[in-house]
Amino acid sequence: MREKVVITGMGAVTPLGLSIGSFWNGLIEGRSGVGPVTRFDASLLKTRIAAELKGFDPTQYMDGKLAKRTDPFTQYAIAASTQAVEHSGLDCTENRGERIGVIIGSGIGGTTTWEGQHRALVERGPDRVSPFFVPMMIADMAAGQVSMVHGAWGFNYATVSACASGAHAIGEAFRLVRYGEQDAVLGGGSEAPVTPLAMAGFCSLRAMSTRNEEPERASRPFERDRDGFIMGEGAAILVLESETHAKARGAKIYAELAGYGATADAHHITEPAPEGEGAARAMDLALKSAGLRPEEVQYINAHGTSTEFNDRCESQAIRTVFGDHASRLMVSSTKSMTGHLLGAAGAIEAVATVFSIMNGIVPPTINLENPDPECDLDYVPNTARRAEVEVALSNSFGFGGHNVSLAIRRYRG
Repeated sequence: MREKVVITGMGAVTPLGLSIGSFWNGLIEGRSGVGPVTRFDASLLKTRIAAELKGFDPTQYMDGKLAKRTDPFTQYAIAASTQAVEHSGLDCTENRGERIGVIIGSGIGGTTTWEGQHRALVERGPDRVSPFFVPMMIADMAAGQVSMVHGAWGFNYATVSACASGAHAIGEAFRLVRYGEQDAVLGGGSEAPVTPLAMAGFCSLRAMSTRNEEPERASRPFERDRDGFIMGEGAAILVLESETHAKARGAKIYAELAGYGATADAHHITEPAPEGEGAARAMDLALKSAGLRPEEVQYINAHGTSTEFNDRCESQAIRTVFGDHASRLMVSSTKSMTGHLLGAAGAIEAVATVFSIMNGIVPPTINLENPDPECDLDYVPNTARRAEVEVALSNSFGFGGHNVSLAIRRYRG
């Protein structure tokens, strides 16, 4: 017995705006959310730019007491989930919410809290470490706090798979609904990684762009002159619901989450498998899970990080799965505008994919001036494109060799 899984609500706080509407408008305008780091003095770092949230006020979503006792990554999750629940009209308290779950992924959790409390330990001694340090820092606390805020008593946990975390959360939520274990699940990801230690670590990996003088042009997926990704922050949550439950309460349905594929590269701690073999298998599994043929797909929201190996390997993986049809696909990376939100990336990109299907517009890959000869697909360069999209994939791949692909299609009732 399989339930059809539908999307009935979405919420997001992103570098392009603090709602799903402002986020989508920023994407179709081709606007970059990247600028100089303002959170701290980044002058000693090789990368001094990031895609930060602008104007976020946690007290719009929680009281001041809770805001002081939650890390930014949890605050972002509460904000996005509150938007999503309101958007869906879902009453989580019905039957005490026992059939409503929460799964929220995060790659690194409460790193702001971790770094701040470590400074307190070193500079002021162990007695000055906050009793809230551990519950603020641990990666499951976004899911835990969201369940408390909304009264969701069902399945509740966090997925931690680096940059695939948010997509894994949505995929696992899909499974719970598809096989009837939950009526609805709030699934997504949240990340607040623009901190001195996190950015220093990625700088040491030489994974981030150093185009500091041109922040808006720094994230350039599939471009010949790309030199690394840009750190981003934020959160997105989707309300996934069984079609039966959604119809019974008269919910508006925005799209169908039709399939989910997940694989491991079993290859390297940071580099993708040669020729994107693991990514190809994830896309193939997502299509099979959805009962779709490759030629039924019109658009792929790519992982597209603006790093040398990822962009080339993902392009090769798409060629492997789609064959001749790959040349007819539209492929774009919204990370060119949002930066890379790590564990939240797959969630905001799933939202972008739903909007593409709803509105018949594919967001662009900006800053694509000189395409890499080894990246030879239609990346929707620089300007959004009007196009009917019935079926799309959203790809997310993480350090450690984690690969996820989500198949989303227009809801036909």
